Amino acid sequence: MCTLDERDPASIAEALRAAGALMDYLRDPGAASLDAAALGGVLESMGAISAKFAAARSAILARFDAERAHDADGYGSAKAWLVAKGRVTGKAAGAQVRLMRQLSVHPVLAAALAANAISESWAGQLADWTAKLPEDWRQSVDQILVNAAAEGAELLDLGVIAQAAFEKWRSQRPDTGDDPDDGFDDRFLKLGTTIDGAGRLSGNLTPECAAALAAVLEALGKKAGPEDDRTEAQRSHDALQLACQLLVRARMLPDRAGADTRVEVIVALSQLREMPGGTAIEQAWLAAVAGEPGYLAGTNAETAACDALISPVVVGHPDLSLADQMIEVLLDFLEAAVGSLPGGSQDPATAWGSTARERSKALPPQAWQALRYAIAKLAVDLVSGPGQLASILRQGLLEAPYSGKSVVLDIGYSDDIPSAVRRAVKIRAGGHCEWPGCQRPASYCDVHHLRHKSHGGETSLWNCVLLCQFHHDVCIHRRGWRLVLHPDATTSAYGPNGQVIHGPGRPDGQGPPSTGPPEGGPDPPRIPAG
Repeated sequence: MCTLDERDPASIAEALRAAGALMDYLRDPGAASLDAAALGGVLESMGAISAKFAAARSAILARFDAERAHDADGYGSAKAWLVAKGRVTGKAAGAQVRLMRQLSVHPVLAAALAANAISESWAGQLADWTAKLPEDWRQSVDQILVNAAAEGAELLDLGVIAQAAFEKWRSQRPDTGDDPDDGFDDRFLKLGTTIDGAGRLSGNLTPECAAALAAVLEALGKKAGPEDDRTEAQRSHDALQLACQLLVRARMLPDRAGADTRVEVIVALSQLREMPGGTAIEQAWLAAVAGEPGYLAGTNAETAACDALISPVVVGHPDLSLADQMIEVLLDFLEAAVGSLPGGSQDPATAWGSTARERSKALPPQAWQALRYAIAKLAVDLVSGPGQLASILRQGLLEAPYSGKSVVLDIGYSDDIPSAVRRAVKIRAGGHCEWPGCQRPASYCDVHHLRHKSHGGETSLWNCVLLCQFHHDVCIHRRGWRLVLHPDATTSAYGPNGQVIHGPGRPDGQGPPSTGPPEGGPDPPRIPAG
């Protein structure tokens, strides 16, 4: 085998064979035989070879493109030929063609690249900076940049020089108003997707677009709490996703019709019970529930004639002290029942009843809490839902449009989340993310199923919570956090490594064990709704 030190190659084919053999030697045994101290110098020398190779490839590719040699193989462009015959990606082929065309109008940079005065990537960057200058200015500024690089200037310094030259040239031009070289026609944005659906975004933004995007990323890319350990780049990605989702939710896309204004009228169950006539209606309803004759009829009226969609929502505050009172009533009943039965404590069942109060006092805190939740759940079930007390009071005491038919807030399995359930979840959440301590507004949030639909979770007010993008997409679905919604509408979050975060007003120890909640969490809350 000949080397370039012995003689020049006799042909292109011989030069390519020699180059291939040299590359093989550098890889093995060359790489394995080097001392660590020598690696840096070798990489620098290979950088010089890479620059020369890029210059040579661009020269040959320019001739290939000018002669339309790709036509002979049935390809309409040099890029298409490179993708097919060179077996490179479209992005890599485009980069090769782009550099070739840049060097064809920047001969000074082409010569500097071949002489290893600049690298391939620097040549492309310098060409971008001086591309808008007229030819005479371009050649002069290119030479200034190459000379500065030879003196040791860094790329940032070269950018300052190029900008100063561009501003000087533009200041000497007559003011014609519109600037055809303002870069507006170079704007583009391209979203490429991989085989698994992931994307890669590239583009060239105008200053106005860049400023708008920067403002969006700054506003939506802030940390969401102490548990937010995302990098700045990850937060920027999530901010862009959130901005797009907000646009969709706001129904501002051209192919999405706007929606009527909706007014949520909040009525407390306690207020309905205190209204004139409420006691009589309540007694009649209780009598009907107990099996006595009785019926109720609501007051019908015309629907309000306006564009707003009025949805009355009857809400109640979960007061677990009432559950304690109910338990006391049950214990008193058991004790009274013991005294009225013959044989007293001789009967085992009766003996259990006589000690029910003592046994309840010995219950561990979590067992007592579970009992309170069970009693509260049954109590709320008694008064909430279509045909129950909250609905009957609303229909019997309020006029239209507040006396309409109740909506269903528990629909079992559903492919989507009905608007009634979504609105009810938003009202219960107070208009913000339900993650403990998070105050992101509802417009930033998704509705999440506590027990996932794939695990049999139903679409209901009791199994759905409002979560912002970070706590939903990142914490729940990617990092394995679990959220528990308690009967008093507070929440607790449990991390995969034993972390526990309780919501405001919920001291430690009143939720599930710190080792994490069971699948789906405890019995969900039942909030009266009519």
